[in-house]
Amino acid sequence: MMTLYSAPASPFGRRVKMTAILKGVMDGITVEAVDTSRPDNDVLKRHNPLQKIPVLVLPDGVELYDSRVICDYLDSLAPEPRLIPPSGSDRYRVLRLGALADGIMEAALLIVYETRFRPQELRSAPWCQRQQSKIDAALAGLDAAPPAWRGRPDYGDVSLAAALGYLDLRHDGRWRSERPRLVDWLAAFDRDVPAFAATAPH
Repeated sequence: MMTLYSAPASPFGRRVKMTAILKGVMDGITVEAVDTSRPDNDVLKRHNPLQKIPVLVLPDGVELYDSRVICDYLDSLAPEPRLIPPSGSDRYRVLRLGALADGIMEAALLIVYETRFRPQELRSAPWCQRQQSKIDAALAGLDAAPPAWRGRPDYGDVSLAAALGYLDLRHDGRWRSERPRLVDWLAAFDRDVPAFAATAPH
């Protein structure tokens, strides 16, 4: 049995859980919730020197992090469906979309952390605006040319869905008002990929 250390709201953890479901290996994973608000969290210190989630601990004790590495490992456990193409232009298309989603998630998390963990008098509005500008630029490009939806997700699709889901959860879905094509893309993903609803934070 593998153990996944994550948090219900983590978009990176959600990406891992969606990947595990799509690969048919979720039954072999125990999910342990981690409170990332505690700077002295012993679980994170024990399993990841960077004290970040998610972490996947394999049956032999090997610890995998971050979510990109974990998803790559999970994709190797079964031949189908293949989420990360092994080579060629498709591989780099998928990885590029995954990297863009990473940037959205990271910037969105940093804005949340700024407002949640820093005293109001120390918060930097220009810094938050800089993070928001990254999100806005990425979403504008994606809305202008949404990923082709084939009804069968790859790693890039899963990553983007996790990022947009996090914007709905923690940023009040404000992105939706100006990104109608992305809204339609996520609706199609939600319709065709039950793992998206199954991993929604409660």
